[in-house]
Formats: sequence, C-alpha cells, structure tokens
Amino acid sequence: MDFSNNPAGIPQLGFTHGGKFHADDVLSAALLTILRPDIRIYRGYQVPKNFSGIVFDIGDGPFDHHQKGSPRRENGAAYAAFGLLWREYGHFFLSEKEAKRFDTQFIQPLDIDDNKGTGNVLAGLIGAFNPTWDSDADPDKAFYEAVEVATKLLSHKLESLAAVERGKKLVEEALKGIDGGIVELDRYIPWKPVLVESPAEFVIFPSPRGGYSLQCVPKDYNGKTGNKVPLPVSWHARPAAELQEITGVPEISFCHASGFMCSVSSVAGARKLARLAQAEYAKRQAEKAAQKAELAQNAQAGTPGAGAGEASGSPTGGMAAQGVTATP
Repeated sequence: MDFSNNPAGIPQLGFTHGGKFHADDVLSAALLTILRPDIRIYRGYQVPKNFSGIVFDIGDGPFDHHQKGSPRRENGAAYAAFGLLWREYGHFFLSEKEAKRFDTQFIQPLDIDDNKGTGNVLAGLIGAFNPTWDSDADPDKAFYEAVEVATKLLSHKLESLAAVERGKKLVEEALKGIDGGIVELDRYIPWKPVLVESPAEFVIFPSPRGGYSLQCVPKDYNGKTGNKVPLPVSWHARPAAELQEITGVPEISFCHASGFMCSVSSVAGARKLARLAQAEYAKRQAEKAAQKAELAQNAQAGTPGAGAGEASGSPTGGMAAQGVTATP
C-alpha cells in the first residue's frame, strides 16, 4: 500500500489527549501514520486554539467519542476514536465488505473495551507501554514508542488483508475448473473468502514443505461449524505407513490430528484421497438418513423408539425394549 501521495488528504499535524494513553488513541495515531507517514502528532489536555490539523479522542470533534450522542454502529456498539477514523478512511485500504469485516472482528472489540473496560488482550498489551506509577519516564515518549509498534502491527495486518483481496480473482478463476468438489491452485493463495461460499469441498495446492496439501473447505469462514466434507477419523494423526495402508494411497505422508488437511506427494494422490473422503462421508450420511427414516417409520406406526426386532415382530425385540433379556 502506497500512501506517499497522501490520497486521503490527512493534515500534516495531529492532536490527541495527554497523560495516560490507551489502545484507542495509540491505534488511531498508528492509522493516521500509515495514511500519512510524515504526520506529527502532539498531545495535551486542551486542543490548541485555531489548530488546523486532525484532532482525535479529544475535543468533541468528528473523531472524538466522549460527548453525548456519540455515533453507534448498526448493532448498537459505540464507536471510539479508532473506529470513527476507520469508518472515514477504511476504504483506502480495503473494499467496503472487507473494511466492515475488519471493523467487526478487530476494531469493534477494541472500541467496546475503550468505552466499557471489558478487557481486551491487545488493549492490555498496548496499555502496558504506559510508565508505571513509580516511574519517572516521560508519558509522551512512551506514547510514541507504543505508536511505533502499533503502526508496524497494523500496517502488516492491513497489508495481509489487502493481499487476500488481490488473490480473490485468481481463486475465482481456479474455481471455474472445479471437478467434483475439488479445486486445484498452482500456489497457495488465501482461498477461504471465495471457496467457503462455493460448491468446493476440497482444495489442493503446493506445500512449502514439498509435495501438496489437501485441505477441507470449512462450512463457514472461521471454521466453527466444521468442514463440508471431513477427512475420515481413521486417518487422523496416523503414521505415514498406516495411512498408506488404510487409504491404499502410497503418496500420503501426514494427516493432521484435527483432520482438516493432509500432506501428499502428488496431485493425483491428493485427488484420490479427496474421493475416498467424499465416498466415506456419503456413506455415513446415507446411514444417518436410513436411521432417521426408520425412526420416523416406527413413530408413524405407533412404536416410537422401537428397535428393529420389535418393529419386525421378533419375540425378543419387545422383551429387550422392556429390559428383559431372553435366554437361549
């Protein structure tokens, strides 16, 4: 991201409150520093008269949040200075959709912490840059040190997100060649933003360790609801020799303990493994459907929860349902 020409029109001077600093004013300063690297930010307890720069987290202006009636998000979460600045300038970094996602996942928790003191790990780490109560260190110097670190962190994070967006077109192009739920990439590209909401069930791409990775496509972006088609449990964390025997695929060398990916020496081998996983998953789904249908049929016949023996009229089925064991 190149902001050398100051496309956002950020003034050369900035001003925020003095004294103890928090993640809100530090990350606000970091964001402005990224947008205009030569900005000079001053601190104090009152905005200088006729100050012509950008003021944040103080002064009752558009980037302060301490006054009555301060803006809130659609979900009711109050903005802090960082969130207000991102709302204004986030589009210089990311698309509208991704800028909103970044606000929800990263900025909003920090804003809530600043407004309510709910506790946030990053906020706590940044706050630790403040001089301790028994220190003679200069708070302003500590603030600028914190801003320097925060600028590096935020810059790398935003560049990483921007790179994901740049890779979308390449993944979308690869998706056009989907074959039976399998998508192949010629190199690793962040693929979740495209493939999660697509028909893709597996993705294959070259591994930095050599060979290829076969990875399950999750049902949601964060993987909280599992994978569309999981790798069989019998593969998880097994030694390479066992994996090769179980699958019949000599190219496999590793399967993660959580079952979200495995390593394989060839694309052909990866495709074989994906097909095996799909077949295993389809079999399990069919068995579950059959069991569900049987339960529904039994319930309809007036024998809810009956076993197969009772439903078929077996003399031992009814006794088993009543806790009676038949003897030979």
